[in-house]
Amino acid sequence: MEATSSTSSTNKSPLLNRQIPIVTRSVKGKFRTFKTAVMVIAYSVYFLLPWLPWSRNSAASQAVLFDLESRRFFIFNLVVYPQDIFWLAVLLFIAAALLFFTTGLIGRAWCGYFCFQTLWTDLFIMIERMIQGERPARLRLLKQPWNAEKILKMGSSHGLMILISFWTGVTFACYFTYAPDFIPRLFSGTAAEAGYITVIVLTITTYVAAGLSREHICTLACPYARFQGVMYEQETLAVAYDTRRGEGSAGRKAPAKGLRTREERQAAGHGDCIDCGFCVQVCPTGIDIRDGLQYQCISCGLCIDACNNIMDSIGSPRGLIRYDSEQNIASPAPHKPRLEWKRPKVLGYASALIVATIILFYNIGTRNDTEANVQQIRQPLFVMLSDGSVRNRYQINIANKSEFEQRYELKVQGIPAAALDLGNIPEIRVRAGKSLSLNAKVDLASEIARNTKEFSFVIIPTIADAEPVVVKTNFNSH
Repeated sequence: MEATSSTSSTNKSPLLNRQIPIVTRSVKGKFRTFKTAVMVIAYSVYFLLPWLPWSRNSAASQAVLFDLESRRFFIFNLVVYPQDIFWLAVLLFIAAALLFFTTGLIGRAWCGYFCFQTLWTDLFIMIERMIQGERPARLRLLKQPWNAEKILKMGSSHGLMILISFWTGVTFACYFTYAPDFIPRLFSGTAAEAGYITVIVLTITTYVAAGLSREHICTLACPYARFQGVMYEQETLAVAYDTRRGEGSAGRKAPAKGLRTREERQAAGHGDCIDCGFCVQVCPTGIDIRDGLQYQCISCGLCIDACNNIMDSIGSPRGLIRYDSEQNIASPAPHKPRLEWKRPKVLGYASALIVATIILFYNIGTRNDTEANVQQIRQPLFVMLSDGSVRNRYQINIANKSEFEQRYELKVQGIPAAALDLGNIPEIRVRAGKSLSLNAKVDLASEIARNTKEFSFVIIPTIADAEPVVVKTNFNSH
């Protein structure tokens, strides 16, 4: 469906029409302002964060660094290790719960304002508007034969899109290496092969998704568009057209003689909608919101801005298109739209979100900088010595999760201290972000061995205020 005129609700758009591009009109209003503000903040964070310096002792001085070589993720003062996979699982659950929660309340707000596809598509549309002109000029440019003007304008806009896509890929790669070193190596041809692959793949996919495919990603490729319906309820706020007010008893009609004021239109049975088509022309997915709730709608609110501007110009009240619930729109006396959050589904999402967030922050806040585990060597399970004592052997793994080299003392608890034998190890020292495995022997006299089923290894960091790590293990004597 081309966004050049309004579409009758009886006309059905094809699933995919590659031949008719959607050319959007610019619009001013609070939703457009909010989208622009989100875009500026999102781009500022994404493109500048890899360049933010951060003092570190065991890695590059970069605030956010996903160091695959050392298998550590640095996020400001937080260092994440592969052993912290639980955090990732909880974080993904929180993201899903937050998405379900917001969808239950305000529909596809994520898609309309925060989705990466929306952010980059918005920017590329702005580039087209800046170089090719407003919507009528862009439509005219599309229809005219290829000449110097068309080549220059189309080539410039798409060239700039490719350049931004390239820098998007470069920035993504900078999160995985030290950015000030990576950029010179990238352009000098000395960067790692994975860096070039990442940049090329991200450049192509960003340009194709936001510069060429655009609305097809939202309507065909994105699975969220398909399953969002199960999260909607009659109380969910979504972009909606007030059919009774807009159509009246005689339908919508363009202003004409005797139908210019609201009073004249109401007397003739016509609604407030003047069939200008602006709501269709500003829609990034090319739908007509007057046809009702559609899965292609990304709840960006641009049609609300467009309609409000038209209502202001003809002296009618705002809100013909607005965020509202299906239940309220259909009620005999609609009230002012409001969030209906006291619903079982929404409360369930909120509860899951709160619980998961508490678990994540508690787990992060209580993590010890030292992680240790003990594995008993079972071949053989125990050894009977010539003096009648019993020996068990253990492998002790110590991981230092701090950014400083650490020294440890190893003691036992529940058995005599003299039973522990570490061999000729003068001291236990583990570098920052590294782990160490050492073997230990425990020899117990036969009488003590018979009465000992388990004991504990105590790993004590030598730095002040560090909590010792106590690991229980078994002792076998028969």
